[in-house]
Amino acid sequence: MKHAVTKYTWGPEADFLVIGSGIAGLRAALELCEHGRVLIVTKGSRFQSNSMYAQGGVAVALNAEDNVNLHFSDTIKAGHQLGREDAARVLVEEGPTRIQELIAWGTEFDKVGGQFVFAREGAHSRSRVLRARGDATGHEMIRVLLERARQRSTIQWFDRHFTKDLLVADGRCYGAVVVNEITGAVQILPSAGVLLTTGGVGQIYARTTNTENATGDGMAMAYRAGAILEDMEFVQFHPTALYLPSSPPFLLSEAMRGEGGVLRNRKGEMFLSRYHPAAEMAPRDSVARAIWAEMASSRSRHVYLDVTHLGKAFIRNRFPTIYRTCLRFDIDITEEWIPVSPSAHYVMGGIKAGIDGETSLAGLFAAGEVACNGVHGANRLASNSLLEGLVFGCRAAKSAASLPAGSKPAHLKSLAARFVTGPVSTLDDGEKLRNSLRRLMWEKVGLVRTGDSLVQALAQLSRWDTQIQGSLHARADLEVKNMIQVARCITEAALGREHSLGAHYREDFPSCKGSVWKTHSQIRLSAPLTFPSTTRRQAG
Repeated sequence: MKHAVTKYTWGPEADFLVIGSGIAGLRAALELCEHGRVLIVTKGSRFQSNSMYAQGGVAVALNAEDNVNLHFSDTIKAGHQLGREDAARVLVEEGPTRIQELIAWGTEFDKVGGQFVFAREGAHSRSRVLRARGDATGHEMIRVLLERARQRSTIQWFDRHFTKDLLVADGRCYGAVVVNEITGAVQILPSAGVLLTTGGVGQIYARTTNTENATGDGMAMAYRAGAILEDMEFVQFHPTALYLPSSPPFLLSEAMRGEGGVLRNRKGEMFLSRYHPAAEMAPRDSVARAIWAEMASSRSRHVYLDVTHLGKAFIRNRFPTIYRTCLRFDIDITEEWIPVSPSAHYVMGGIKAGIDGETSLAGLFAAGEVACNGVHGANRLASNSLLEGLVFGCRAAKSAASLPAGSKPAHLKSLAARFVTGPVSTLDDGEKLRNSLRRLMWEKVGLVRTGDSLVQALAQLSRWDTQIQGSLHARADLEVKNMIQVARCITEAALGREHSLGAHYREDFPSCKGSVWKTHSQIRLSAPLTFPSTTRRQAG
């Protein structure tokens, strides 16, 4: 359906535009506000990021028994040796400074006897995961960053504004086009530097631990602008999300297994040791596939997570949010096993970025889950995501702040008008299309894939692609458009990688032989999928 021609306004202008208000966006804004005017644009509320709901904690080598070399080794190993070593080295070496900075700003991580408590999670060789209020680490970190951002006069907020597209002229990003979610008004926001921190893509799957905001917006708009997306086939499925037919998935932190929780099948048997020697402490991709296999062999829709042996007082104090949430669904985790199954959780791929957040599009930077700097390789090490947001959000901001001053092209306003003029379209039954997409991705491009399932998914996505070509302006319609485009990129990359590695598992290619795996898939608008040779810079 088509309606009237769009009207738009120009501005306000800012030196730096930060799109997204999770941990990477907030840390970036705090860095950028020292160098000019910052405008933070976020769809919905600034309190709805995935970062806010991160439970398990933040991994950092601050424990006396730990060091950055061990953290580096664990990160590379969990990523199945596909991680870029320079990015992993930056993460672990700069991580302690960023965390100490947060502590100085007022972040209250849990302590016992005046000393920080470090938990251990799967694939970590040491206890290095800091937590806050048991299982509310993300909330505490965001609280401090938001409060600090509120105190900065050079930071302006645009809540409830959906970023429709990036403003690109002469091969450079000069800002963005946004839509007011309440009024529908369209604004063009020019900026010398644009930083995308929009998070992940979990909502393209029927089961996900992500918030409703995680619709791949940043990746889709960067893709449409001509930026390279990398490693999109690597989607991590968290092993343990609450499974109840009448409720959405709720994340049950990996820290529950780190504290001694065990997984049981429908017969009550512990089974993980049959799939991996590390059993409950195996990497996420291995645990998720083990659960999937156990569910398939027993024809069950879930397995069980058992923490009852840990003691009631310990459980209530260590996992207060999880305890209260499960009680709302009539499950007392101190007395009952918890039904769990895997859910889409994190994408290792994203906008190709360097260790300073630079992308293939001049003027555009990316940090956090929306970016792919290679730090996670084929599978993210548990609790590295919050640290990544802090470290690379700060680095991307410093890189953006160092951009040489330059004038906007004289024809920028006339070019910008092309982004917003023309008849406004709406999707016919967009909600049905969204639900159909989520089922398709779960069934055909999920935890276990085959060539046939991927071909079928790609064919359907191509048919849907014709429905999203109009000039859409409603948030719900724009989200569906972004979800379909990102889903297609993931599916094409998964079809192209004909072996199994980390979070990408092909049932028709279960092994990984030779050296072909040492590549990173790259996809770009109007260009074929490629797997250029990996350049692995050695850590020094």
